[in-house]
Amino acid sequence: MKRKMAFSVLSALLTASLFVGAGGQVVAKSTSTSYLVAFKNNLPSDYEALIEEAGGEVVRALPEIGGLEIESRDRNFLENLKGIRGIQAANRQFTHQLDYKKIDRSAADGQPVTDIPQPEDIDSYWEYQWDIKRVTNDGKSYDIETGGTSRKHKAVVGVIDSGIDPDHPDLKDNLLGGMNFIPAGIDSSETGDPDDITDRDGHGTHVAGSIAGNGKIKGVGPNLGLRVYRVFPANQGAPTSWIADAIIQAADDGVDVINMSLGGFDAISRYSYQGEGSYSDVADVLIWKRAIDYAVGKGVTVVVAAGNESLNLNNPTEITAYMNEVYGPDGFEFKGASREVPGQIPGVITVSSSNQWSDDELAFYSNYGARSIDVAAPGGDNGPVYAETGDLDQRDFRYRTLSTWPTYLEPYFTSNLHDYALLHGTSMAAPKVAGIAGVIKAANPDLTPAQLTNLIKKTAIDMGKRGTDQYFGAGEANAYRALND
Repeated sequence: MKRKMAFSVLSALLTASLFVGAGGQVVAKSTSTSYLVAFKNNLPSDYEALIEEAGGEVVRALPEIGGLEIESRDRNFLENLKGIRGIQAANRQFTHQLDYKKIDRSAADGQPVTDIPQPEDIDSYWEYQWDIKRVTNDGKSYDIETGGTSRKHKAVVGVIDSGIDPDHPDLKDNLLGGMNFIPAGIDSSETGDPDDITDRDGHGTHVAGSIAGNGKIKGVGPNLGLRVYRVFPANQGAPTSWIADAIIQAADDGVDVINMSLGGFDAISRYSYQGEGSYSDVADVLIWKRAIDYAVGKGVTVVVAAGNESLNLNNPTEITAYMNEVYGPDGFEFKGASREVPGQIPGVITVSSSNQWSDDELAFYSNYGARSIDVAAPGGDNGPVYAETGDLDQRDFRYRTLSTWPTYLEPYFTSNLHDYALLHGTSMAAPKVAGIAGVIKAANPDLTPAQLTNLIKKTAIDMGKRGTDQYFGAGEANAYRALND
């Protein structure tokens, strides 16, 4: 199978005292630095006093998994923590990005799609939903299970993302609420209101439509319930602690499935910054693992995107070279092993991206790896001409996936549509599998996450090399086959 490397775009993780500015450069945000601390067991009763004595301030506690988010202006804070008994690991906290942000380029490249009717001029977009048609066998899975009825949701999917348009006509009937985890002051619109789940970006609304759209757009489970956990502000990433907090809350709320179309990289071995220090991301990995274990322990199936760097996730040298290429100019030097999170955390279903035009070639941007990918799902791409040439002017946005878009945002650059948009990425692949997991759970409520995962893999349609392979995993997930098993 032919592979093309994706464009190198700043995408994965940054110290919390830095953020991605215009053009992708890293610029200073404040003199305060955010840290993540993982205790060996439960948080001590006097954890706030202990952290204050070490020169920090607790801004978020995760008692369920023994974690803390801390702000400190003390350059020696990590060294100071060594005096506190019971801490297993601590590191600077990192910011994870929405996966689709890593592969989109300027609207000036390629031509926007203008021949898809506007929503007021069409009753249904089904003919344009090649991705949903494929995973539902042209809608035949709806005859078996839709996730419930118009009056009752039999299963609920939690979407940890940028929020949702709560008034979108295709989504509002399936929306059961949610929670905001973004603190006040990130930008002028962020007040810290826990009920503010309004999507400022569009990504979460698009993901939600693929799972449970029920209007002009149909999701994999048109009657699945949706609970939304907003962790991404407009045009910014989300630190691990916010996401872990959302995972815990979703599990406590009793969702059946979690979808996370997001990701980054954690350095397991040591790295330095501007030639100084010796850091690792062990605390970050521990918090990820504990949060996912917490959800799985409560019967939640966790589905995640594989990421869009076109990397072999099982080649640590390749990942390290990528990280040094991207972050080296900003003063970082990585050595040794790194991993993609949450895609390489045990207990999740990790999804790569297939495309419309080939059952042999993975989407050009998709990460892959023999021991990392569980299944593939349609995430779309720019079409076969672009795959062959890499010419940005030859991108055909019709090969991307159509789903819901906030009614109050400007059209996404790939088309002139309002309320709907064409996007691609493993971000768009993962929610198809989350939707499949949701309808399976609706039809078989007693299945455990492990049983549900095995069923999705067992009934996937073999693609690429015969049998399980590094690109498609067990194959392309299929709702109809899973429900018929």
